[in-house]
Amino acid sequence: MGGAACGGAPEDGGGADRERPAPLPGPPAAGPYRDYFVMLLYRIPTPIAVCRADGEVLIANPAMAAQWGAVPGQLRGRNLLDRFRPRDRAQVARVMEALRLGRRSRYPVEVRWRTGPGAPERQGELTIDPVGDPSAEPPALLALLRVHEPAAAPPAPRAATSPVEARILALAAGGATTASIGGTLGLTVDGVNYHLTRLARRWRVQGRTALVARAYVLGVLDPDRWPPAPAEPGDGDGHAPGP
Repeated sequence: MGGAACGGAPEDGGGADRERPAPLPGPPAAGPYRDYFVMLLYRIPTPIAVCRADGEVLIANPAMAAQWGAVPGQLRGRNLLDRFRPRDRAQVARVMEALRLGRRSRYPVEVRWRTGPGAPERQGELTIDPVGDPSAEPPALLALLRVHEPAAAPPAPRAATSPVEARILALAAGGATTASIGGTLGLTVDGVNYHLTRLARRWRVQGRTALVARAYVLGVLDPDRWPPAPAEPGDGDGHAPGP
């Protein structure tokens, strides 16, 4: 894990890497098992690489290559630290020291990287796991990357309306006239028009049809009820208390 950074990802160099996995170095006798391992590695959706103790990549699966903006064969010979920048460089030093002392534990390292020039920075945890023959000195490393996906944006708050405004909109959605709405709610015609005009200005729409459509989009009216009715307060409709 101690290699020096070499800059960005290489250019996409050819189709051979897409056709078949690169062979994994090893003794000839291990060929069938090695081939099976490579096939399995390429099917795993988790970004994984096998590397030397200094971080030089021996083989990587397509999911790991995607984090470099490359194909798997282009990662061979590169160093993990070419792409993944530890949040705390001391973490890498501790991993190297543990490996030097023969400790074979799992070592998590918080990292940051970009998949290519101009791409947004990503964050995740690179888990380093010594593998292979326990007598090997130094051991090969299995590196698994867990990507921290950005938190989903909270849903947009629904429009705040008073109970009177919501009832006016529900009656309008059902086709009631201004006079009928006023009679139902104990308002004058001017009072109903006042509320409708106020809502139209707030939502920047023109006409009753557009106003009703906007009320459904904003969650003020319940789309699953007929005759039209205001959304239930417990559904997060954002009704403001009072007229």
